Amino acid sequence: MSLTTPRPAAGTARSRPQAGAARRAALPVATAALLAGLAVAPAQAADDAAAPAAEGAFERVVLSPTATPGTSQIITWRTPEPADAVAEFGPASGGATTAVAGTGTGEAGGGFHHRVTLDGLTPGTEYRYRVGDGTRWGAWTTFRTAGAAGEPFSFVYLGDIQNDITSGAAPLIRAAYADGADAALSVHAGDLVNNPNADDEWAEWFSAVGADTTSTTNQIATPGNHEYDGWELSDHWTRQFPGAGNGPDDEDLDGTAYYTDYQGVRFISLNSNYTNAPWFDVWDWLEDQEVWLDRVLRDNPNRWTVVTFHQPVMSNSEGRTGALVRAAWLDVLEEHDVDLVLQGHDHSYGRGNLVANRTDDPSVTTGPVYVVSVAGPKMYEPSRLDWRLAGAEVRTQLGDTQTYQIVDVTENSLTYRAKTQDGTVVDAFTIVKDGAGKRVVEN
Repeated sequence: MSLTTPRPAAGTARSRPQAGAARRAALPVATAALLAGLAVAPAQAADDAAAPAAEGAFERVVLSPTATPGTSQIITWRTPEPADAVAEFGPASGGATTAVAGTGTGEAGGGFHHRVTLDGLTPGTEYRYRVGDGTRWGAWTTFRTAGAAGEPFSFVYLGDIQNDITSGAAPLIRAAYADGADAALSVHAGDLVNNPNADDEWAEWFSAVGADTTSTTNQIATPGNHEYDGWELSDHWTRQFPGAGNGPDDEDLDGTAYYTDYQGVRFISLNSNYTNAPWFDVWDWLEDQEVWLDRVLRDNPNRWTVVTFHQPVMSNSEGRTGALVRAAWLDVLEEHDVDLVLQGHDHSYGRGNLVANRTDDPSVTTGPVYVVSVAGPKMYEPSRLDWRLAGAEVRTQLGDTQTYQIVDVTENSLTYRAKTQDGTVVDAFTIVKDGAGKRVVEN
């Protein structure tokens, strides 16, 4: 019987002095004896598929990537009462299905959360699956494993949703997923909600993004400061977005700093919310990730790299600074020539690069591209001051503008477009890698 994949051992990251409070809740394990790797015959699977689903019993189903999304998949969900955790899956094309026992991960917001990891999958293959308790089942749905490096795909990137989710953010989010209907991934740059433990806000978030998105495509989520209550990361976060389990050796960063390799792109989540670290731990919080990030980038076999975190290296709004984040991470991002750095927090739109990365052609730059965006209706006044203090320049800056972003990835190019709800393109560029080297070209 397959169980949840254990966290790998730490790499070369330094061990830290004692940090903030350890996570309090122990994770109860579901009954392991339930279905010992049961293989269901095709005829039985067809009968099960015809049986009515247990409506409302299995909700908030989320796909989260492992480090190897071509061969494994994390699924989380919630039930209104304690229950065993089981997922059943098989090729979408038909045939036998396999039942896999998972774990319970605790209670949050009046619901009981569960997680299972599917292993031994075939890359580039569509699977069908359903979650349940071994007796009752949710509806069948599908996902596709990552294919080979270089195979084209697209992903959606959203900055802070946070406030007025149903009335103010949901229309833009739905426009994003209608436009990016073929997107293989979503990247969320933090502050998905305003109050970290408000279950009604999480319900609004799931309604806005939609079950057809969260249950069929991987969600790469990095937390924002609004996912914290003081020093404590919300239980909603840790149960819904477990991370890939390959981050720094620091329990305070579990599920928030991790990476996944998807079709030639290394996606890396960092936790830049140092304002929610204990005061005595702020620099260690950032420096531990710096050491880990350097290793993860140095050992990166992929052609492309996308890094996401919440509080940016160059703040885009008045009265804010990214000085501490960039002191820890900017040199590493530049040294390894990361392609895209996707951020939130500042409730305005900005995109730029270091002045040192200009070329003789004003429409072409080199080096990493830094973006700040906001999907929700809460807005701040944009400012270029912190960009200048960092030795950077702004290429596009907008205030009072909600945007979603669609990024198309091919073997040799990465094309980025920021759009408003009505589909108007407000910023666009292409990163090209070919025989002439790497360059960022304004569109």
